[in-house]
Amino acid sequence: MKKLTKGQMEAEISNKIIQFEKEHMGRGPTEAKTFLLEDMVLVRLKNVLTPAEHQLAKTNEGKGLIKQVRVQLFENARAILEELITSVTGSSVVSIHSDISTVTGERVIVFILNKHMKE
Repeated sequence: MKKLTKGQMEAEISNKIIQFEKEHMGRGPTEAKTFLLEDMVLVRLKNVLTPAEHQLAKTNEGKGLIKQVRVQLFENARAILEELITSVTGSSVVSIHSDISTVTGERVIVFILNKHMKE
């Protein structure tokens, strides 16, 4: 396998995460940006909420429901995400952290790897 540059890895991860979101969460983000930082992969996704979630987000109860459902969906797909990151970086994933904003419709995902990524 050809060694990818940092920029190529970031682009490939962004593309794979967009595809993951479409297939497993119901719709993809309008924009994805990935950053490799030492032993972390930071992914920022914009506009991930569905039209129904936008309606739910108008109340505090709805915001809580969105977060609960998204956390469960994300946890159910954890193995897929780990494989996705490992396939691009060649490093195994130690932990995954994620949150979604019901105000801005953004999701942030942080993958902690078992080694630092080289420049």
